[in-house]
Amino acid sequence: MTLDEEVKLIIEKIESLDNENRTLIALAGPPGSGKSTVAEHLVSEWNLKYPTYQSAVVPMDGFHLNNPELIEMGLLSRKGAPETFDAKGFVELVSQLKDSNTNVHYPTFDRSNECTVPNGAQLDAKCKVVIVEGNYLLLNRDYWRELRPLFDLTVFLAPSIKAIESRLLDRWLSYGYSPKEAQTKIEGNDLLNAKTILEESLKADLHIVQD
Repeated sequence: MTLDEEVKLIIEKIESLDNENRTLIALAGPPGSGKSTVAEHLVSEWNLKYPTYQSAVVPMDGFHLNNPELIEMGLLSRKGAPETFDAKGFVELVSQLKDSNTNVHYPTFDRSNECTVPNGAQLDAKCKVVIVEGNYLLLNRDYWRELRPLFDLTVFLAPSIKAIESRLLDRWLSYGYSPKEAQTKIEGNDLLNAKTILEESLKADLHIVQD
């Protein structure tokens, strides 16, 4: 399935919802599944089609725990694993997004400095469709499982392990890592997280198998 086909399918699902209030969409999947790319195209296509019923993306990345805290916890090498996020804080944000009629500020992640930025972005009160994007939106573990009932539609992108590995290699190389360093990161952390997501996520309303 192409990117355009994935986006079209998700838009059709959103259109089928009977919801007069703000609509929250979960876009979940392992690292390397293209969540950010799909979310970006989804919002672009939706806003062209419905200019008075705007959508926006809210990523989960701003809830990474910062490196000093991870070092203290002995988890720096596992950054990106479920336990290296502020899951409770993220659940609180999604609850706020669901119920708020005002602008909502939320943290973002500065990848160049590997740190979070408090109040780094804002969701406008007028935004009617919110695409929440992240790895663990459907994870069946404490705190994380509280997210599932908050969403009006859940979408899971499911690439093969081979595809995940290939995409992640390209990603780390683009960040300046050597092939050996990239492979170490993939095997020592990324694939462990990917397997957790693939094996422990709750069933999504829309499951998209990728090549």
